[in-house]
Amino acid sequence: MKTHKDFMKMALNLAAKGEGFTSPNPMVGAVVVKDNIVIGKGYHEAVGKAHAEVNAIDDAGSAAKGAVLYVTLEPCNHTGRTPPCTEKILGAGIRQVVVAMNDPNPDVTGGGNDYLKSHGVDVISGICEDEAKKLNEVFIKYIRTKRPFVLLKCAMTLDGRIAARTGDSKWVSGEASRKFVHRLRHATDAIMVGIGTVKNDDPSLTTRLDDMKGSDPTRIILDTHLSIPQNAKMLRSDSDADTLIITGDSVSADKRAGIEKNKNVRVVESPLKNGVIDLDLLMDRLGAMGVTSLLIEGGGNVIASAMKAGIIDKINFFYAPKILGGDDGIPVCKGPGPDLMSDSAPVKNINVRRFGDDIMIEGYIDN
Repeated sequence: MKTHKDFMKMALNLAAKGEGFTSPNPMVGAVVVKDNIVIGKGYHEAVGKAHAEVNAIDDAGSAAKGAVLYVTLEPCNHTGRTPPCTEKILGAGIRQVVVAMNDPNPDVTGGGNDYLKSHGVDVISGICEDEAKKLNEVFIKYIRTKRPFVLLKCAMTLDGRIAARTGDSKWVSGEASRKFVHRLRHATDAIMVGIGTVKNDDPSLTTRLDDMKGSDPTRIILDTHLSIPQNAKMLRSDSDADTLIITGDSVSADKRAGIEKNKNVRVVESPLKNGVIDLDLLMDRLGAMGVTSLLIEGGGNVIASAMKAGIIDKINFFYAPKILGGDDGIPVCKGPGPDLMSDSAPVKNINVRRFGDDIMIEGYIDN
């Protein structure tokens, strides 16, 4: 006999299939169960498409009457791109709804559950709640703050260097780690690097997956003085994703016009703080543009600025089994740090994974 948790885990696995396709909506999965047997399954496949509850109920058909619906997020009771899911549930004759987590949107929290209860549907909530919140950590932060969820990815040697003194960084980590990073790119709305990374590595910052066509994130380059080379790969990319070059307010109009002649490239002026782009303010601006998640991939100056600005929510640090040696390689964070160890940023809820011979430490920074 399967339990509520067993069926909810099925729904969570379905929800995860929407990763990279549902933003700015959350990932949601649902299963319809009758007599302890799954008779319908569905998930939110992409923004603008039907919600998970609708797909699961349609999959079950008329057999949904009198059944139990398991859904990873409280059903919506408002009209957005699609009609309210609560009406679909009532129309199908669902007798009980089991919910993993309430809607984190402060404007609608509890509304869907209460509406269903008021119409005679039994509602249970909080089943696998922690797993559901982790799955939609991006949506939770963005819907509450209108700022992107920021993930810092970094690959380094065991002695903490992201590149040799020459700037060479190919490759610090192994192939398995790099494949995982492409999944991170697929899952996030935007990816950010500094102009130093562009000049040293000339990256494409696109998503390359073996098993499917991934989503390319919006590329964001911090380039205070608009010094990006005209032949940079990101300016000549065939990707449909946008490239935003964030600069100060004193760049040449002619140079800006020349850069913006490239496909999907836009120069965005943004205020400076201590001579560099004010990242805290930039997060507000990106949020207003609809960027719900941001992956920072370096280099050392950008990482240091992001740490000082207090914008990082989560880290994925990859440690490769190699030692560069010496003190002249490029560190994870460039420039001066705090005077006291007690002023370091604590990382919580640690998870350790292995990718080939690399070790990844995942954790959260409480800002």
